[in-house]
Amino acid sequence: MMCEEKNVAVIFAGGSGRRMNAGARPKQFLELHEKPIIVYTLELFDRHPQIDAVYVACIEGWISYMERLVDKYALHKVRAVVVGGETGQDSIFNGLQAAAEDCKNVDSTVVLIHDGVRPLINAQTISDNIHEARRCGSCITCVPATETFVVREADGNINIPSRQDCLIARAPQTFMLGDILQAHQHARQEGYHNYIDSLTLMKHYGARIGTVVGPMENIKITTPTDYFIFKAIVEARENSQIFGI
Repeated sequence: MMCEEKNVAVIFAGGSGRRMNAGARPKQFLELHEKPIIVYTLELFDRHPQIDAVYVACIEGWISYMERLVDKYALHKVRAVVVGGETGQDSIFNGLQAAAEDCKNVDSTVVLIHDGVRPLINAQTISDNIHEARRCGSCITCVPATETFVVREADGNINIPSRQDCLIARAPQTFMLGDILQAHQHARQEGYHNYIDSLTLMKHYGARIGTVVGPMENIKITTPTDYFIFKAIVEARENSQIFGI
């Protein structure tokens, strides 16, 4: 019998946003035009025709507020809002567990893992991630390197890799749900709780990772400068729709 193939998203929003200097409000709940950043992000996945369900890992103490946002903005594909963990890795694991509980077959389910504060991807990037993950099992969204990379060696010297071979890792990072969940479980059993991202965790356990080239504006909003870049891009997009630019 054919396995039911589903595509789900885990959006992690467990950070407090200390670098944003946002006061008492975490960065993912800062607003642009009276809409929180995380809602911009969630709407991309909620409206995408290939996404079946969305799971949000939210900072503790803000879950009820997040649930109210889900209702207010009619985010119908959000199946659960779960508590985030002490690290990003822990938050993602909680979201993956919630997704696994809903899925009939984790081995045929694609999961896109995405930052709640990366609201500037597009529908094509989501589609490309799903296609590439089903093709090779795992993939990472990247943008081309536009400046020279310098790698500092242990002896203090530097290595300069070819720019044409360099990509900058961003998100979504996309995997088969069974594979990424198993990797997280192994890491927890071995006492590792702070991998910088899911890509690093999966590479540690030997996964082959494909690449998807996404939009250059796919930034992570962590500083006031990032917020103003986000604001400018959103307003430019709105103006292009109004004036047909």
